[in-house]
Amino acid sequence: MIYQHPLGYLLGLEGLALLRAFNGEHGRDFTLARFAEIRSLLDDLDQAGEAAQSRPVTVAEGYDAWSAWYDSEDNDLLVMEQPVVWGLLDGLPAGPALDAACGTGRHARHLAELGHTVLGVDASAGMLAAARTSVPSGDFRQGDLTQLPVPSQHVDLVVCSLALTHVPDLAPVFAEFARVLRPGGHLVISDSRMDYPLVVALPDGGHGYMPHHKHATSEYLTAALPAGLQVRHCEEMRFPRLDPAEAPPPCRIRPDHPSDIWTLQTWCPAAFRAAYGGSPLMIFWKFQRAESLPVTPGNPV
Repeated sequence: MIYQHPLGYLLGLEGLALLRAFNGEHGRDFTLARFAEIRSLLDDLDQAGEAAQSRPVTVAEGYDAWSAWYDSEDNDLLVMEQPVVWGLLDGLPAGPALDAACGTGRHARHLAELGHTVLGVDASAGMLAAARTSVPSGDFRQGDLTQLPVPSQHVDLVVCSLALTHVPDLAPVFAEFARVLRPGGHLVISDSRMDYPLVVALPDGGHGYMPHHKHATSEYLTAALPAGLQVRHCEEMRFPRLDPAEAPPPCRIRPDHPSDIWTLQTWCPAAFRAAYGGSPLMIFWKFQRAESLPVTPGNPV
């Protein structure tokens, strides 16, 4: 179980903002304003709502619960991520393509429109149902990233979007990507770099916490290079740096659940801008499979 208190999140924001100020990014008035805001928060420990505990759930359970609305226009992360991924796909020759952790099929649909023959794999039955509706021509299979239900050297392209954050060890996954790629094939990846709670509302009325790992940049390379995947492109997206002095006034609406950090952020908008401004948001990679794979237990010759 994880324990979340909304005041803990708010005080955390204030603390990160104060560390930025201590490092010279903000001045005396900003620091004193944070002290005053912290005092007002501590005056009533439950003003932002009560604490809650969420049980662990699998990735499949979590995304089943999200499948009905995951691609909505309210999902800002997807709105920002999609153009970058599609830009990395531009110019690649059409052929057999795997959308690994395909979700509702938003990238699979784009691949089909580009002329690729699309195969999709996901752990969530709910997501796969949505993908089959979205891309009737695609072949969608339930499976895990560490054991893809795909023959070796079967595809020219693998796309994996915002999924590796759920994987504790990247090496087995990259070995699978290399296995299913043909020599010279490409791998395009996007992944989250944020620290935020992946809590989902479940059909039974409770809440569940999905596994979430913030991987260092070096972890992707440590997993990819021994698998025979060569870097062709890398870029990071960061939160914009917005001036805390121009933040809107606080809007103190109680969230329905303490994991709703987007509502909580409006309680302390200046602290939020200072705490998150310039911090990592997403990372994007393009790799290319070497002509021959190194001999390892994951890639036997």
